[in-house]
Amino acid sequence: MNSEQLDKYASRIAIVDPNGRWPYSELVADAHRLADALATDHADLGEARVALLCDPGHDFVVALLACWYAGGIAVPLHPSHPDAELAYVLADSGSTVVVSSPAHEALARRLAGPVGAAVVAVEPDRLSTAHQLPGVGNPTRRAMMLYTSGTTGRPKGVVHTHGGLQAQVESLIEAWAWSADDRILLVLPLHHVHGVVNVTLCALWAGAECEAPGGFDARATWDRLASGHLTLFMAVPTIYTRLIGAWDAAGTTERQQWSAGAARARLMVSGSAALPVSTLERWQTITGHVLLERYGMTEIGMALSNTLERRVPGKVGEPLPKVEVRVVDDLGRDVSDGDAGELLVRGPQVFVEYWRRADETAAAFVDGWFRTGDVAVHEPDGYRLLGRSSIDIIKTGGEKVSALEIEEVYRTHPSVADCAVVGIPDPEWGERVCAAVVTDAATLSADVLRVWGKQRLAAAKVPSRFVFVAGLPRNTMGKVTKAEVCKLFV
Repeated sequence: MNSEQLDKYASRIAIVDPNGRWPYSELVADAHRLADALATDHADLGEARVALLCDPGHDFVVALLACWYAGGIAVPLHPSHPDAELAYVLADSGSTVVVSSPAHEALARRLAGPVGAAVVAVEPDRLSTAHQLPGVGNPTRRAMMLYTSGTTGRPKGVVHTHGGLQAQVESLIEAWAWSADDRILLVLPLHHVHGVVNVTLCALWAGAECEAPGGFDARATWDRLASGHLTLFMAVPTIYTRLIGAWDAAGTTERQQWSAGAARARLMVSGSAALPVSTLERWQTITGHVLLERYGMTEIGMALSNTLERRVPGKVGEPLPKVEVRVVDDLGRDVSDGDAGELLVRGPQVFVEYWRRADETAAAFVDGWFRTGDVAVHEPDGYRLLGRSSIDIIKTGGEKVSALEIEEVYRTHPSVADCAVVGIPDPEWGERVCAAVVTDAATLSADVLRVWGKQRLAAAKVPSRFVFVAGLPRNTMGKVTKAEVCKLFV
């Protein structure tokens, strides 16, 4: 995202947040001043990792651009995550700097101390005049590291280049007809590809306006939709479910205002988890919009999408521009349409590596194709996803979490002898995280384990249901049989 691209829209409003309205020219100027502070005596950070602990809106965008202008790799963090998770990302990425909004400075210093990282505040007005820095001219340079949970049980840093991110953005700009006249509401977290690429970077590249209230509130979101000012809205199924719940609870006049305003938007998108057809149909009844479903993941950005002209419930469409896909059997052979197999993806938007995990990176590819681990089938009206090839990946509320990671954390509880975590289908969350726990402590309760977990795991990873068992079901090899664990919650 070079400044030349943003300079095209200098006088237009880029960001609206609780602190003001920010034109493109001001964001670029602030980012160059912050980049100068980040680079200090260096002409180029040389792909040093820069953690971003920033509020959505001006601060995050300025920090992200500054990192790139100074030649660093951005590592977005979610300020509400527990210290233990944030500390893991800082240590694993080897971040040497934490850029912080004023509201998170104490947290930034608490995290930075143990790893010896510097803390730089997003306060460009106090910084010196910017010098010209290397920027993002080389598409092969590493640009961003987003953390995701995999089958190994610990989050991995997914590394994208500047060229890869640009390919992701340009693909969506073309497919979803972004323009400088678009205005979008950002209610998604910025440490995931959905919020940072699909919403924020696409808006900036197109010269559009991105409104960042700082989080999601159902009534506030409805009020913004009711204004008729927004042209685009993107969210996960759980958010749409909560918006429907808020609409149901509202009075007749409010409902009419909300529905009429939402109907004036040109496009609404759902992704990051399977969208129940019942939710799609109810949303269409309320707003007149048929939600556009798409498919992607941290490693590849977006790969499949329904089109502006054709949206099929339960399907995620066809490959986006510049994206190639295959569906293969267990022997790596292409299967026929109508047959299920693993989805493979290839294209310029695919990530380059798992940070410092050469073996896992190599295992994720076969002959240049990325193995998604998702089972899919191609039918006449598009691709249909059948789920993960591993039961240990749970999609809940638009988040993809690792059962193995959650198990690893809960096994450190002094009263937990063993545990098994599974995802149980749920109409609101897609899947609920549930845990079967082996314990000898008669006083151990689900409430105690939830409170304990929230101190160590992101909210999406904390099980919402627990059952206490004398032993976990296992096969003859001693491996826990997750299918049997799931039956404990039915």
